[in-house]
Amino acid sequence: MAESGYPMLANDPHRAQGVPSLRYWVHLNAPGWNVIGGGEPTLPGISIGHNDFGAWGLTIFETDNEDLYVYETNAQNPSLYKYKGAWENLKIITDTIQIKDQAPKIVQLKYTRHGPVVFEDTLNNHLYAVRAGWQEVGCSPYLASLRMNQAKNWQEFRQACTYSRIPGENMIWADKAGHIGWQAVGLSPIRKNWSGLVPVPGDGRYEWGGYLPINLLPSKYDPSEGFVVTANNNLTPIKFPNRNAIGWKWSNPVRANRIEEVLKSGKKHNLQTFALLQNDYVSLTARTLVPLLNQVKMEENAYTIHKNKFSNWKSYELSLESTEATLYVAWENQLQRAVHALAVAENARKYMKTIPTKRLTDWLVTPPTFFGKNPLAKRDSILLYCFKNAIDSINIRLGNDVSKWQYGQAKNKYITLTHPLSAWVTDPMLKTKINLGPIPRGGYGETVNATSNNLNQSHGASFKILIDTENWDRTLGINNPGQSGDPRSPHYNDLFMLWGAGSYFPVYFTKSKIVQVEEKHIVLVGK
Repeated sequence: MAESGYPMLANDPHRAQGVPSLRYWVHLNAPGWNVIGGGEPTLPGISIGHNDFGAWGLTIFETDNEDLYVYETNAQNPSLYKYKGAWENLKIITDTIQIKDQAPKIVQLKYTRHGPVVFEDTLNNHLYAVRAGWQEVGCSPYLASLRMNQAKNWQEFRQACTYSRIPGENMIWADKAGHIGWQAVGLSPIRKNWSGLVPVPGDGRYEWGGYLPINLLPSKYDPSEGFVVTANNNLTPIKFPNRNAIGWKWSNPVRANRIEEVLKSGKKHNLQTFALLQNDYVSLTARTLVPLLNQVKMEENAYTIHKNKFSNWKSYELSLESTEATLYVAWENQLQRAVHALAVAENARKYMKTIPTKRLTDWLVTPPTFFGKNPLAKRDSILLYCFKNAIDSINIRLGNDVSKWQYGQAKNKYITLTHPLSAWVTDPMLKTKINLGPIPRGGYGETVNATSNNLNQSHGASFKILIDTENWDRTLGINNPGQSGDPRSPHYNDLFMLWGAGSYFPVYFTKSKIVQVEEKHIVLVGK
Protein backbone atom coordinates (compact mmCIF):
# COMPACT_ATOMS: atom_id res chain seq x y z
CA MET A 1 0.00 0.00 0.00
CA ALA A 2 2.97 2.32 0.55
CA GLU A 3 5.03 3.49 -2.41
CA SER A 4 8.21 2.97 -0.41
CA GLY A 5 7.30 -0.59 0.52
CA TYR A 6 7.79 0.28 4.19
CA PRO A 7 5.14 0.82 6.89
CA MET A 8 3.86 4.38 7.27
CA LEU A 9 2.24 6.05 10.27
CA ALA A 10 0.02 9.14 10.50
CA ASN A 11 -1.17 10.47 13.84
CA ASP A 12 -3.11 13.59 14.85
CA PRO A 13 -4.76 13.14 18.26
CA HIS A 14 -7.57 15.57 19.08
CA ARG A 15 -7.64 17.81 22.11
CA ALA A 16 -8.85 21.31 22.94
CA GLN A 17 -7.25 23.94 20.72
CA GLY A 18 -5.40 26.53 22.76
CA VAL A 19 -2.50 28.87 23.16
CA PRO A 20 0.23 28.20 24.21
CA SER A 21 0.35 24.91 22.33
CA LEU A 22 -0.65 21.78 24.23
CA ARG A 23 2.28 19.69 22.99
CA TYR A 24 5.97 20.33 22.48
CA TRP A 25 8.34 18.89 19.86
CA VAL A 26 11.58 17.51 21.28
CA HIS A 27 14.48 15.30 20.17
CA LEU A 28 16.03 13.37 23.06
CA ASN A 29 19.53 12.18 22.21
CA ALA A 30 21.80 10.63 24.84
CA PRO A 31 23.64 7.36 25.41
CA GLY A 32 20.99 4.70 24.78
CA TRP A 33 18.44 7.32 23.68
CA ASN A 34 17.54 8.64 20.26
CA VAL A 35 13.87 9.55 20.02
CA ILE A 36 11.96 12.44 18.46
CA GLY A 37 8.35 13.55 18.55
CA GLY A 38 5.85 15.31 20.76
CA GLY A 39 4.65 15.22 24.31
CA GLU A 40 3.17 17.55 26.87
CA PRO A 41 5.75 19.86 28.47
CA THR A 42 4.95 18.67 32.01
CA LEU A 43 5.31 14.97 31.17
CA PRO A 44 8.57 13.09 30.57
CA GLY A 45 9.26 11.17 27.37
CA ILE A 46 7.83 11.23 23.85
CA SER A 47 4.20 10.11 23.70
CA ILE A 48 4.00 10.30 19.87
CA GLY A 49 7.04 9.91 17.61
CA HIS A 50 9.78 7.48 16.61
CA ASN A 51 13.21 6.17 17.54
CA ASP A 52 15.77 4.37 15.34
CA PHE A 53 13.60 1.26 15.05
CA GLY A 54 9.90 2.13 15.03
CA ALA A 55 7.21 4.78 15.27
CA TRP A 56 4.11 5.04 17.45
CA GLY A 57 1.01 7.15 17.88
CA LEU A 58 -2.21 7.20 19.84
CA THR A 59 -5.93 7.96 19.88
CA ILE A 60 -8.51 7.52 22.64
CA PHE A 61 -9.66 4.04 23.67
CA GLU A 62 -12.67 4.22 25.95
CA THR A 63 -12.16 2.57 29.31
CA ASP A 64 -14.54 2.87 32.27
CA ASN A 65 -12.49 3.09 35.44
CA GLU A 66 -15.00 4.93 37.62
CA ASP A 67 -18.10 3.80 39.52
CA LEU A 68 -20.64 5.71 41.58
CA TYR A 69 -21.52 3.96 44.83
CA VAL A 70 -24.65 4.63 46.92
CA TYR A 71 -24.51 4.00 50.68
CA GLU A 72 -27.03 3.78 53.49
CA THR A 73 -26.06 6.08 56.36
CA ASN A 74 -26.92 5.88 60.04
CA ALA A 75 -29.95 8.06 60.85
CA GLN A 76 -28.51 8.92 64.29
CA ASN A 77 -24.91 9.38 63.09
CA PRO A 78 -24.51 10.35 59.38
CA SER A 79 -20.73 9.83 59.59
CA LEU A 80 -21.43 6.07 59.64
CA TYR A 81 -22.24 4.11 56.47
CA LYS A 82 -23.21 0.46 56.06
CA TYR A 83 -20.78 -2.00 54.47
CA LYS A 84 -21.28 -5.78 54.55
CA GLY A 85 -23.89 -5.48 57.29
CA ALA A 86 -21.78 -3.35 59.65
CA TRP A 87 -21.37 0.38 60.17
CA GLU A 88 -18.09 1.95 59.07
CA ASN A 89 -16.77 5.41 59.87
CA LEU A 90 -16.25 7.93 57.12
CA LYS A 91 -12.73 9.23 56.86
CA ILE A 92 -13.07 12.97 57.45
CA ILE A 93 -10.31 15.51 56.73
CA THR A 94 -10.82 19.07 57.88
CA ASP A 95 -9.18 21.63 55.62
CA THR A 96 -8.98 25.39 55.22
CA ILE A 97 -9.50 27.17 51.92
CA GLN A 98 -7.93 30.61 51.69
CA ILE A 99 -10.17 33.05 49.75
CA LYS A 100 -8.96 36.39 48.42
CA ASP A 101 -10.50 39.37 50.24
CA GLN A 102 -12.65 37.04 52.34
CA ALA A 103 -12.35 35.06 55.52
CA PRO A 104 -10.92 31.54 55.13
CA LYS A 105 -13.50 28.76 54.76
CA ILE A 106 -13.33 25.59 56.82
CA VAL A 107 -14.44 22.49 54.89
CA GLN A 108 -14.76 18.81 55.59
CA LEU A 109 -13.57 16.32 52.98
CA LYS A 110 -15.28 12.96 53.43
CA TYR A 111 -14.23 9.55 52.09
CA THR A 112 -15.65 6.04 52.12
CA ARG A 113 -13.47 2.98 51.60
CA HIS A 114 -14.09 3.44 47.86
CA GLY A 115 -13.32 7.11 47.44
CA PRO A 116 -14.45 10.72 47.95
CA VAL A 117 -18.04 11.54 48.89
CA VAL A 118 -19.60 13.73 46.19
CA PHE A 119 -23.17 14.08 47.52
CA GLU A 120 -25.02 13.59 50.81
CA ASP A 121 -28.78 12.98 50.84
CA THR A 122 -29.51 13.62 54.52
CA LEU A 123 -33.28 13.45 53.97
CA ASN A 124 -33.14 9.82 52.82
CA ASN A 125 -30.01 8.80 54.74
CA HIS A 126 -27.87 8.14 51.70
CA LEU A 127 -24.52 9.32 50.47
CA TYR A 128 -22.71 8.91 47.16
CA ALA A 129 -18.98 8.32 46.58
CA VAL A 130 -16.83 7.73 43.51
CA ARG A 131 -14.32 4.95 43.08
CA ALA A 132 -11.77 5.97 40.45
CA GLY A 133 -9.07 3.72 39.08
CA TRP A 134 -6.87 6.68 38.25
CA GLN A 135 -6.33 7.24 41.98
CA GLU A 136 -4.25 4.07 42.13
CA VAL A 137 -0.48 4.15 42.52
CA GLY A 138 1.29 4.06 39.14
CA CYS A 139 -1.31 6.03 37.19
CA SER A 140 0.80 9.01 36.16
CA PRO A 141 -0.46 9.83 32.63
CA TYR A 142 1.77 8.89 29.70
CA LEU A 143 4.67 7.84 31.96
CA ALA A 144 4.89 4.55 30.06
CA SER A 145 6.16 6.63 27.13
CA LEU A 146 9.63 6.28 28.66
CA ARG A 147 9.48 2.52 28.08
CA MET A 148 7.90 2.88 24.63
CA ASN A 149 10.72 5.22 23.61
CA GLN A 150 13.17 2.35 24.12
CA ALA A 151 11.25 -0.29 22.13
CA LYS A 152 13.13 -1.96 19.26
CA ASN A 153 10.26 -4.13 17.94
CA TRP A 154 6.55 -4.87 18.34
CA GLN A 155 7.08 -7.31 21.21
CA GLU A 156 9.05 -4.75 23.24
CA PHE A 157 6.56 -2.02 22.40
CA ARG A 158 3.61 -4.17 23.48
CA GLN A 159 5.39 -5.00 26.72
CA ALA A 160 5.93 -1.27 27.33
CA CYS A 161 2.21 -0.75 26.73
CA THR A 162 1.38 -2.93 29.75
CA TYR A 163 2.56 -0.04 31.94
CA SER A 164 0.26 2.52 30.29
CA ARG A 165 -2.68 2.77 32.67
CA ILE A 166 -3.99 6.32 32.21
CA PRO A 167 -5.51 7.49 29.91
CA GLY A 168 -7.12 4.75 27.82
CA GLU A 169 -5.46 4.82 24.39
CA ASN A 170 -5.19 3.01 21.08
CA MET A 171 -1.43 2.59 20.77
CA ILE A 172 -0.24 2.17 17.17
CA TRP A 173 3.14 0.81 16.05
CA ALA A 174 5.01 0.71 12.71
CA ASP A 175 8.65 -0.37 12.31
CA LYS A 176 11.42 -0.55 9.73
CA ALA A 177 11.28 -4.35 9.80
CA GLY A 178 7.89 -4.17 8.07
CA HIS A 179 5.51 -4.76 10.98
CA ILE A 180 2.46 -2.84 12.23
CA GLY A 181 0.34 -3.33 15.34
CA TRP A 182 -2.40 -1.99 17.60
CA GLN A 183 -2.66 -2.42 21.35
CA ALA A 184 -5.46 -0.94 23.45
CA VAL A 185 -4.22 0.27 26.83
CA GLY A 186 -5.81 1.60 29.99
CA LEU A 187 -6.89 0.74 33.50
CA SER A 188 -9.96 -1.50 33.16
CA PRO A 189 -11.72 -2.72 36.32
CA ILE A 190 -13.16 -6.23 36.20
CA ARG A 191 -16.87 -6.07 37.08
CA LYS A 192 -18.14 -9.58 37.67
CA ASN A 193 -21.83 -8.85 38.22
CA TRP A 194 -22.68 -5.44 36.72
CA SER A 195 -21.94 -3.28 33.69
CA GLY A 196 -20.78 -0.04 35.30
CA LEU A 197 -23.45 1.92 33.44
CA VAL A 198 -25.51 2.83 36.53
CA PRO A 199 -24.82 3.59 40.22
CA VAL A 200 -24.67 0.53 42.48
CA PRO A 201 -24.94 -0.03 46.25
CA GLY A 202 -21.68 0.45 48.11
CA ASP A 203 -22.52 -2.23 50.66
CA GLY A 204 -19.93 -4.75 49.42
CA ARG A 205 -21.98 -6.62 46.81
CA TYR A 206 -20.40 -4.77 43.87
CA GLU A 207 -16.64 -4.84 44.24
CA TRP A 208 -14.06 -4.70 41.48
CA GLY A 209 -12.26 -7.97 40.87
CA GLY A 210 -8.93 -6.29 40.23
CA TYR A 211 -7.90 -4.88 36.85
CA LEU A 212 -7.82 -6.60 33.50
CA PRO A 213 -4.18 -7.15 32.42
CA ILE A 214 -3.49 -4.70 29.61
CA ASN A 215 -2.20 -7.43 27.32
CA LEU A 216 -5.71 -8.95 27.45
CA LEU A 217 -7.23 -5.79 25.99
CA PRO A 218 -7.89 -5.88 22.21
CA SER A 219 -4.86 -5.89 19.89
CA LYS A 220 -3.77 -6.64 16.31
CA TYR A 221 -0.42 -7.55 14.78
CA ASP A 222 0.21 -7.40 11.04
CA PRO A 223 -3.52 -7.59 10.19
CA SER A 224 -4.45 -9.16 6.86
CA GLU A 225 -6.02 -5.92 5.58
CA GLY A 226 -2.58 -4.31 5.74
CA PHE A 227 -3.50 -1.32 7.91
CA VAL A 228 -4.90 -0.24 11.28
CA VAL A 229 -7.33 2.70 11.53
CA THR A 230 -8.27 4.26 14.85
CA ALA A 231 -10.38 7.42 15.11
CA ASN A 232 -11.76 7.06 18.65
CA ASN A 233 -14.24 4.55 17.19
CA ASN A 234 -15.02 1.15 18.66
CA LEU A 235 -12.53 -1.49 17.46
CA THR A 236 -13.42 -3.98 20.18
CA PRO A 237 -14.35 -7.43 18.82
CA ILE A 238 -18.05 -8.24 19.25
CA LYS A 239 -17.29 -11.31 21.36
CA PHE A 240 -14.64 -9.63 23.53
CA PRO A 241 -14.82 -11.67 26.78
CA ASN A 242 -14.36 -8.79 29.25
CA ARG A 243 -17.02 -6.40 27.94
CA ASN A 244 -17.77 -4.77 31.32
CA ALA A 245 -14.14 -3.73 31.79
CA ILE A 246 -14.15 -1.19 28.96
CA GLY A 247 -16.15 1.86 27.97
CA TRP A 248 -19.55 2.12 26.29
CA LYS A 249 -19.47 5.44 24.48
CA TRP A 250 -17.43 5.75 21.27
CA SER A 251 -17.04 8.21 18.43
CA ASN A 252 -19.16 7.92 15.30
CA PRO A 253 -17.28 5.52 12.94
CA VAL A 254 -17.66 7.86 9.92
CA ARG A 255 -14.13 9.28 10.24
CA ALA A 256 -12.61 5.81 10.44
CA ASN A 257 -14.81 4.68 7.55
CA ARG A 258 -13.59 7.56 5.39
CA ILE A 259 -9.95 6.73 6.18
CA GLU A 260 -10.54 3.08 5.30
CA GLU A 261 -12.28 4.13 2.08
CA VAL A 262 -9.18 6.07 0.98
CA LEU A 263 -6.75 3.35 2.06
CA LYS A 264 -8.75 0.72 0.16
CA SER A 265 -8.87 2.79 -3.03
CA GLY A 266 -6.17 0.64 -4.62
CA LYS A 267 -3.71 3.53 -4.92
CA LYS A 268 -0.21 3.47 -3.48
CA HIS A 269 0.34 5.96 -0.67
CA ASN A 270 3.14 8.32 0.26
CA LEU A 271 3.55 11.17 2.72
CA GLN A 272 1.79 13.59 0.37
CA THR A 273 -1.32 11.42 0.07
CA PHE A 274 -1.25 10.88 3.83
CA ALA A 275 -1.13 14.65 4.32
CA LEU A 276 -4.19 15.04 2.08
CA LEU A 277 -5.99 12.35 4.05
CA GLN A 278 -5.09 13.91 7.38
CA ASN A 279 -6.62 17.19 6.12
CA ASP A 280 -9.64 15.53 4.47
CA TYR A 281 -12.97 17.39 4.77
CA VAL A 282 -15.33 14.85 3.14
CA SER A 283 -18.46 14.23 5.24
CA LEU A 284 -19.83 10.69 4.97
CA THR A 285 -22.87 11.86 6.95
CA ALA A 286 -23.63 14.41 4.22
CA ARG A 287 -23.22 11.64 1.65
CA THR A 288 -26.01 9.75 3.44
CA LEU A 289 -28.41 12.58 4.29
CA VAL A 290 -28.32 14.84 1.22
CA PRO A 291 -29.76 12.15 -1.15
CA LEU A 292 -32.70 11.78 1.26
CA LEU A 293 -33.54 15.45 0.76
CA ASN A 294 -32.99 15.31 -3.01
CA GLN A 295 -35.79 12.76 -3.39
CA VAL A 296 -38.35 14.94 -1.56
CA LYS A 297 -40.42 17.38 -3.61
CA MET A 298 -40.32 21.05 -2.58
CA GLU A 299 -42.94 23.57 -3.69
CA GLU A 300 -41.59 26.95 -2.54
CA ASN A 301 -39.44 28.57 -5.26
CA ALA A 302 -37.52 30.64 -2.72
CA TYR A 303 -35.97 27.46 -1.33
CA THR A 304 -35.93 25.26 -4.45
CA ILE A 305 -32.86 26.98 -5.94
CA HIS A 306 -30.86 25.97 -2.86
CA LYS A 307 -32.18 22.43 -3.00
CA ASN A 308 -31.17 22.19 -6.65
CA LYS A 309 -27.61 23.18 -5.67
CA PHE A 310 -27.59 20.27 -3.26
CA SER A 311 -28.53 17.97 -6.14
CA ASN A 312 -25.31 18.95 -7.93
CA TRP A 313 -23.10 18.69 -4.82
CA LYS A 314 -21.33 15.37 -5.28
CA SER A 315 -18.10 15.90 -3.37
CA TYR A 316 -19.76 16.23 0.06
CA GLU A 317 -16.64 18.13 1.03
CA LEU A 318 -16.84 20.80 3.74
CA SER A 319 -14.13 22.85 2.07
CA LEU A 320 -13.39 26.49 2.87
CA GLU A 321 -14.77 27.85 -0.41
CA SER A 322 -17.92 25.71 -0.53
CA THR A 323 -21.32 27.40 -0.10
CA GLU A 324 -23.05 24.02 -0.08
CA ALA A 325 -21.02 23.13 3.01
CA THR A 326 -22.40 26.16 4.84
CA LEU A 327 -25.95 25.12 4.04
CA TYR A 328 -25.35 21.46 4.82
CA VAL A 329 -23.88 22.03 8.30
CA ALA A 330 -26.69 24.45 9.19
CA TRP A 331 -29.22 21.86 7.97
CA GLU A 332 -27.63 19.01 9.93
CA ASN A 333 -27.74 21.18 13.07
CA GLN A 334 -31.46 21.83 12.50
CA LEU A 335 -32.05 18.10 12.01
CA GLN A 336 -30.29 17.42 15.31
CA ARG A 337 -32.66 19.75 17.16
CA ALA A 338 -35.80 18.47 15.46
CA VAL A 339 -35.10 14.76 15.93
CA HIS A 340 -33.84 15.34 19.47
CA ALA A 341 -37.19 16.94 20.31
CA LEU A 342 -39.00 13.86 18.97
CA ALA A 343 -36.74 11.24 20.54
CA VAL A 344 -36.07 12.66 24.01
CA ALA A 345 -38.84 13.31 26.54
CA GLU A 346 -39.09 16.93 27.60
CA ASN A 347 -38.21 16.25 31.24
CA ALA A 348 -35.05 14.40 30.12
CA ARG A 349 -33.69 17.00 27.70
CA LYS A 350 -31.64 18.86 30.28
CA TYR A 351 -29.74 15.61 30.89
CA MET A 352 -29.59 14.37 27.29
CA LYS A 353 -28.91 17.57 25.38
CA THR A 354 -27.96 15.99 22.05
CA ILE A 355 -28.27 12.71 20.23
CA PRO A 356 -25.30 10.97 18.56
CA THR A 357 -24.98 11.76 14.85
CA LYS A 358 -24.97 8.04 14.03
CA ARG A 359 -28.31 7.68 15.79
CA LEU A 360 -29.63 10.70 13.89
CA THR A 361 -28.51 9.23 10.57
CA ASP A 362 -29.91 5.76 11.34
CA TRP A 363 -33.30 7.19 12.29
CA LEU A 364 -33.54 9.38 9.19
CA VAL A 365 -32.59 6.52 6.88
CA THR A 366 -35.01 4.11 8.61
CA PRO A 367 -37.58 6.20 10.53
CA PRO A 368 -38.57 4.60 13.87
CA THR A 369 -42.08 4.26 15.24
CA PHE A 370 -41.83 7.38 17.41
CA PHE A 371 -41.91 9.39 14.17
CA GLY A 372 -45.67 8.73 14.16
CA LYS A 373 -48.26 6.75 12.19
CA ASN A 374 -46.54 7.46 8.87
CA PRO A 375 -42.82 7.53 9.72
CA LEU A 376 -41.62 8.12 6.13
CA ALA A 377 -43.92 11.09 5.59
CA LYS A 378 -42.89 12.53 8.96
CA ARG A 379 -39.21 12.03 8.04
CA ASP A 380 -39.67 13.88 4.74
CA SER A 381 -41.48 16.76 6.43
CA ILE A 382 -38.63 17.06 8.95
CA LEU A 383 -36.06 17.13 6.13
CA LEU A 384 -37.89 20.00 4.38
CA TYR A 385 -38.76 21.94 7.53
CA CYS A 386 -35.15 21.86 8.75
CA PHE A 387 -33.81 22.76 5.30
CA LYS A 388 -35.96 25.90 5.21
CA ASN A 389 -34.94 26.82 8.76
CA ALA A 390 -31.28 26.38 7.82
CA ILE A 391 -31.64 28.77 4.86
CA ASP A 392 -33.48 31.33 6.97
CA SER A 393 -30.81 31.20 9.68
CA ILE A 394 -27.99 31.67 7.14
CA ASN A 395 -29.81 34.62 5.56
CA ILE A 396 -29.87 36.29 8.97
CA ARG A 397 -26.22 35.50 9.76
CA LEU A 398 -24.51 35.89 6.36
CA GLY A 399 -27.06 37.80 4.27
CA ASN A 400 -29.07 36.92 1.16
CA ASP A 401 -26.11 36.96 -1.26
CA VAL A 402 -25.26 33.27 -1.71
CA SER A 403 -21.86 34.16 -3.15
CA LYS A 404 -20.90 35.28 0.38
CA TRP A 405 -21.86 32.00 1.98
CA GLN A 406 -18.37 30.48 1.78
CA TYR A 407 -17.96 27.95 4.56
CA GLY A 408 -14.52 28.96 5.80
CA GLN A 409 -14.67 32.62 6.85
CA ALA A 410 -14.60 34.79 9.96
CA LYS A 411 -18.41 35.01 9.98
CA ASN A 412 -18.93 31.26 9.72
CA LYS A 413 -16.28 28.56 10.24
CA TYR A 414 -12.98 29.81 11.66
CA ILE A 415 -10.61 29.56 14.59
CA THR A 416 -9.46 32.13 17.09
CA LEU A 417 -7.09 31.25 19.92
CA THR A 418 -7.51 33.20 23.15
CA HIS A 419 -4.81 33.00 25.79
CA PRO A 420 -6.30 32.09 29.20
CA LEU A 421 -4.51 35.08 30.78
CA SER A 422 -5.21 37.60 28.03
CA ALA A 423 -7.82 39.47 30.11
CA TRP A 424 -5.08 40.38 32.60
CA VAL A 425 -2.55 41.62 30.02
CA THR A 426 -2.23 45.42 30.16
CA ASP A 427 0.72 45.98 27.82
CA PRO A 428 -0.96 47.10 24.54
CA MET A 429 1.84 45.68 22.35
CA LEU A 430 1.67 42.32 24.11
CA LYS A 431 -2.11 42.39 23.92
CA THR A 432 -1.96 42.36 20.12
CA LYS A 433 0.33 39.32 20.12
CA ILE A 434 -1.15 37.06 22.78
CA ASN A 435 -4.40 36.12 20.99
CA LEU A 436 -4.43 34.67 17.47
CA GLY A 437 -6.87 34.56 14.54
CA PRO A 438 -9.37 34.39 13.13
CA ILE A 439 -8.33 32.22 10.20
CA PRO A 440 -10.83 30.25 8.07
CA ARG A 441 -11.39 26.54 8.63
CA GLY A 442 -13.17 23.69 6.86
CA GLY A 443 -14.69 20.47 8.09
CA TYR A 444 -16.52 19.87 11.35
CA GLY A 445 -16.51 17.39 14.21
CA GLU A 446 -16.98 14.31 12.05
CA THR A 447 -14.61 14.81 9.13
CA VAL A 448 -11.18 13.17 9.15
CA ASN A 449 -9.73 16.63 9.78
CA ALA A 450 -11.99 17.11 12.78
CA THR A 451 -12.54 20.80 13.48
CA SER A 452 -15.28 20.50 16.15
CA ASN A 453 -18.97 21.24 15.75
CA ASN A 454 -18.56 24.82 16.88
CA LEU A 455 -18.29 27.54 14.23
CA ASN A 456 -15.23 28.77 16.15
CA GLN A 457 -13.14 25.60 16.21
CA SER A 458 -12.61 24.56 19.82
CA HIS A 459 -11.17 21.04 19.40
CA GLY A 460 -9.18 19.02 16.91
CA ALA A 461 -5.62 18.09 16.06
CA SER A 462 -3.06 20.72 16.99
CA PHE A 463 -0.16 18.25 16.74
CA LYS A 464 0.28 16.12 13.61
CA ILE A 465 2.98 13.74 12.45
CA LEU A 466 3.53 11.79 9.22
CA ILE A 467 6.18 9.05 9.09
CA ASP A 468 7.57 6.77 6.40
CA THR A 469 9.74 4.23 8.22
CA GLU A 470 11.98 3.81 5.16
CA ASN A 471 13.67 7.14 5.93
CA TRP A 472 13.22 8.96 9.25
CA ASP A 473 14.40 12.23 7.70
CA ARG A 474 11.24 12.33 5.54
CA THR A 475 9.07 12.77 8.64
CA LEU A 476 6.68 15.72 8.55
CA GLY A 477 5.07 17.49 11.48
CA ILE A 478 3.17 20.51 12.77
CA ASN A 479 2.28 21.96 16.17
CA ASN A 480 -0.35 24.68 16.46
CA PRO A 481 0.34 27.54 17.02
CA GLY A 482 4.07 27.24 17.76
CA GLN A 483 6.75 25.84 20.04
CA SER A 484 7.12 28.74 22.47
CA GLY A 485 4.79 29.82 25.25
CA ASP A 486 6.26 33.33 25.26
CA PRO A 487 4.25 35.76 23.08
CA ARG A 488 7.42 37.79 22.52
CA SER A 489 9.10 34.84 20.80
CA PRO A 490 8.82 34.44 17.01
CA HIS A 491 8.08 30.76 17.71
CA TYR A 492 4.93 31.58 19.71
CA ASN A 493 2.75 31.68 16.60
CA ASP A 494 4.97 30.97 13.57
CA LEU A 495 3.20 27.66 12.87
CA PHE A 496 -0.35 29.02 13.13
CA MET A 497 -0.83 29.92 9.46
CA LEU A 498 1.10 26.84 8.30
CA TRP A 499 -1.20 24.63 10.40
CA GLY A 500 -4.28 26.49 9.14
CA ALA A 501 -3.24 25.79 5.55
CA GLY A 502 -2.87 22.06 6.25
CA SER A 503 0.91 22.21 5.80
CA TYR A 504 3.88 20.72 7.65
CA PHE A 505 7.56 21.25 8.35
CA PRO A 506 10.32 18.62 7.92
CA VAL A 507 11.26 16.79 11.12
CA TYR A 508 14.88 15.78 10.55
CA PHE A 509 16.37 12.98 12.63
CA THR A 510 19.97 12.51 11.55
CA LYS A 511 22.52 14.92 13.01
CA SER A 512 23.89 15.99 9.63
CA LYS A 513 20.43 17.13 8.50
CA ILE A 514 19.71 18.89 11.77
CA VAL A 515 23.00 20.84 11.69
CA GLN A 516 22.12 22.16 8.21
CA VAL A 517 18.92 23.82 9.44
CA GLU A 518 19.71 24.71 13.04
CA GLU A 519 18.69 28.22 14.11
CA LYS A 520 20.54 28.35 17.38
CA HIS A 521 23.14 26.24 19.17
CA ILE A 522 23.10 26.33 22.98
CA VAL A 523 25.80 24.70 25.12
CA LEU A 524 25.17 24.23 28.85
CA VAL A 525 28.37 24.03 30.89
CA GLY A 526 28.34 22.93 34.53
CA LYS A 527 30.30 24.79 37.18
